[in-house]
Amino acid sequence: MKQSFFGLLKKIIQTGIGKGRLLMATIGLGIAMFLLLLSIQMHTDFNQLLYNQQNQNESVDFLVINKKITNDMMGQSEKSVFTPQEIADIKKQPFTAAFGFITSNQYKVTAAAPGDLHFYTEMFFEAVPDTFIDVKSEDWKWQAGDNTIPIILPNDFLNLYNFGYALSQGLPQISQETIKALPMKITISKGLLTQEFTGRIVGFSDRITSFLVPGSFMEWANGKFGNGVEAAPSRVIIKTKDPSNPVLVKYLEDKGYSTNQDKLKYSKTKVIVQTIVSVIGFFGLILLLFALLVFSMFIQVVIASCKREIQLLVTLGTAPRQLQRYLMRQFVPLYIFTAIISLLLITGLQWKAAGVLAGMNMFVSSWISPGTAGAALLVIVLVYIVNLQSVKRYINEIS
Repeated sequence: MKQSFFGLLKKIIQTGIGKGRLLMATIGLGIAMFLLLLSIQMHTDFNQLLYNQQNQNESVDFLVINKKITNDMMGQSEKSVFTPQEIADIKKQPFTAAFGFITSNQYKVTAAAPGDLHFYTEMFFEAVPDTFIDVKSEDWKWQAGDNTIPIILPNDFLNLYNFGYALSQGLPQISQETIKALPMKITISKGLLTQEFTGRIVGFSDRITSFLVPGSFMEWANGKFGNGVEAAPSRVIIKTKDPSNPVLVKYLEDKGYSTNQDKLKYSKTKVIVQTIVSVIGFFGLILLLFALLVFSMFIQVVIASCKREIQLLVTLGTAPRQLQRYLMRQFVPLYIFTAIISLLLITGLQWKAAGVLAGMNMFVSSWISPGTAGAALLVIVLVYIVNLQSVKRYINEIS
């Protein structure tokens, strides 16, 4: 007898009264779950694009910082240097992973190229800690008594010479290999004190746009040719995990500091993308709550439609818990089916996105993240708990 009534309940649920509402509720839940999982996966992909080792570009992890020169500072070079308090403040910022001083020369430097190049220029030297240099060379070392100075040139300088100065003056253009093989005559002087060295180009930097020499040479040369006073730094270099961090960008603006703006250009883009991801996630959450409400109303309608059958089953001795379990078995497969379809769609989109991004030298996982799969499971559990409470309440009201 009970089995026949259970069959009648199932027939009522699966036909007429519940089919349209059940379809609407399932679609609503599916859309909500899809958007919610999509926002979680997008957030994961966004973090991979920013912080994954494959996507990290060394040249944008290091920022050379100096103060902006204003009209009020002109002629007052002491205002362009960093005070100990300002240095300590930069070091303690959460975006500063490593900090280093850029030491400038305190003497005059001239460079002359050999042969028919007829190249002569006044220049300057700077030194930074070796950990901040992107050129790795066994020749990058100097000790007192050495007559050869290893030098790292910025790539931009060679490009300016080749495509600007050389072309305009009818001089030959120079490749990196050639300039590395050419010795340069370096003369450093202070007043009547002069000394000549041979300069060897050991590499080209994309990170620091300066003429770099080893710190050991800079310390020795400033001690011999300088004024004997350690100069306060006017430029510093930091290593940061995310150059486009809005907190970092705001800090530089508030303090009146300047750096290579190309390295900060993704700050606004990052904020926009984060906002879009948050809006999608919020919209998905609202839809999820709406889907839970629709399912709850659907359950109420189903139970109200089956009121007589349920009362009769209770009269025949069927426990309310047995009815609850039976009704929940009619809905749980829908939750699982909806979650599986949503996960399959997200997986397909993720695989496609990974392939497209790889073609642009940006890399994300081809598979969905554990967080996305975990969120799908959490949604199923949440929907189950909410609907179970609804079933309990309505069954108890009838019985």
